[in-house]
Amino acid sequence: MDILSASFFDIGPLQQIERACFDEDRWPILDLMAVLTFPDVVRLKAVVDGRMVGFIAGDQRESKGLSWIATIAVLPKFRQQGIGRALLEACEARLTTPRVRLCVRTDNVSAIRLYEQAGYQRVDMWHRYYKDRADALVMEKVKP
Repeated sequence: MDILSASFFDIGPLQQIERACFDEDRWPILDLMAVLTFPDVVRLKAVVDGRMVGFIAGDQRESKGLSWIATIAVLPKFRQQGIGRALLEACEARLTTPRVRLCVRTDNVSAIRLYEQAGYQRVDMWHRYYKDRADALVMEKVKP
């Protein structure tokens, strides 16, 4: 597996990952185009045998001293192989802010476990955040 920078040319594979990983909460095409082109966004892809199997984007907000992991996804067939952790670690290493936040569905137990193992702490709850009105757990990591 390789972790590489993602670009606008990854729009097709990124759409496939979004469709495979998210039901109602997948990003529309314009949001995907934005995350692949906006400045100050760290965007990385996981590639296995020439195929994009995972993606992460980190949105740096220097003025606030924190960054947000805007999205992270790994194709279901490639989960439980350390790809999500590798993407998260690679993205964190490229983010220049001392704190990193993310939000995750409260029913996504495996993702919450991954984030807790990576050093994230629960800091807030956003009620009815997702389209289906599910709650989001806000987690934060202070980088060493």
